[in-house]
Amino acid sequence: MFGLGWLEIVALVVIALLVFGPEKLPQAASQAGKTLRNLRRMANNARDDLQAGLGPEFSNFDPADLNPKNFVRKHLLGDLEDDWNATSTATPAPVPAHADAADGLDYGQIPPYDSEAT
Repeated sequence: MFGLGWLEIVALVVIALLVFGPEKLPQAASQAGKTLRNLRRMANNARDDLQAGLGPEFSNFDPADLNPKNFVRKHLLGDLEDDWNATSTATPAPVPAHADAADGLDYGQIPPYDSEAT
């Protein structure tokens, strides 16, 4: 629940008992529940108003796509992930027999450098 373990939940309950006392704790929990319900309802109403205001062109619009991580994952990495998932189930390409670690650079040899690449 919210990434909390049992020890953290017990600690929060003990702290709540110390702060509010056993008499007012049910009232405080009820008020917190009402507040969370109101916030959830306001967020849902705002999302519905936004989708209604954008019109039918944006019927598949999801406000979570505005998060930069989700945006990059969906629009930039989506094709790469699809390609990766499609090729990950295929058998790996065989390694050529002549491919060897000795095909690299010799000791002290300077690798090629492209000044326009950096």
